[in-house]
Amino acid sequence: MRIGVAGVGRIGSMHARHLASLDAVDEVLLYDLIPGRAETPDPGTSRADALDDLLASCDGIVLATPTDTHPELVRRCVAAGVPALCEKPVAADEAEMEALVTEVESAAVPVLVGFQRRFDPAMVELHRRVRSGDVGTVYQVRAVGLDATPPDFAYLPASGGIFRDLLIHDLDAVPWLVGEPVVRVFASGSVLVHDAFADADDVDTAVVVLHFAGGAHALLSAGRHNPLGYDHRIEVHGSRDSLAVGLNPLTPLTSLDPGGATAGPDAYPGFPERFHAAYLNEMRVFLDVITGAAQNPSPVRDSLISLRLALACDRSRRSGAPVEL
Repeated sequence: MRIGVAGVGRIGSMHARHLASLDAVDEVLLYDLIPGRAETPDPGTSRADALDDLLASCDGIVLATPTDTHPELVRRCVAAGVPALCEKPVAADEAEMEALVTEVESAAVPVLVGFQRRFDPAMVELHRRVRSGDVGTVYQVRAVGLDATPPDFAYLPASGGIFRDLLIHDLDAVPWLVGEPVVRVFASGSVLVHDAFADADDVDTAVVVLHFAGGAHALLSAGRHNPLGYDHRIEVHGSRDSLAVGLNPLTPLTSLDPGGATAGPDAYPGFPERFHAAYLNEMRVFLDVITGAAQNPSPVRDSLISLRLALACDRSRRSGAPVEL
């Protein structure tokens, strides 16, 4: 199987390495608009001179290009009948996203969205246990998302804000876990890390409350700086069980109880380390979807839901009032 990777920056290069390590992949073709960026020092990879070369010669394409290029590239993949895995977000604008959902579903060409948590083995197991009834009635979900270091300040104006950039992962994962529509959103945020966030009309510390149709609530908390390391975890509390993902010896959290866990120097430094298993499994599942051995676990329609939730969070944060959905 030949798989193309369009965009070989940090995350695209990671995807290429993971693909090249899989037995089912015969060759990884790399393409990037920046000259010299798609050189191929890694075994099992080669360079493509144009996107048309990928479309003509690959069984599937991973899109890891800048966000503003995603809609056009997804459309080109769909028109060529080539399955694609597109990094989030597929589109930053709701109207553009709605149009893409319609086009992708009409074409019946698989397009997976790179919300890596849906591919994380522990999260997949948590999803199975919630949906099978092992947890019982879901009472409450708690999610923590803390970056170890703030993003490059130059990135902030184009990031879409904390809800569309950082919390979008929880706004995707938590409704996916609960399996019910969100009917009300409340969000609040502050600038506590650096004034650059205020200059970008953004916040660096935020909380979100989601109210689900069945009565369950989710509390999401996120921040752009955690000096102990990268901390992203989810807890689900139900009538039969309470389960957590992301809580282990590498979690950057110190307990003050006797014998409690202490954050050490090997705490997660960033998302590639925290979600290594998820990213690797994401590529495996993509190959299975291409061959028809698996269903798409991250379709574009679900990404429309998380985008709408992120936009509702932003409206709530600005108004100080809940938003009904």
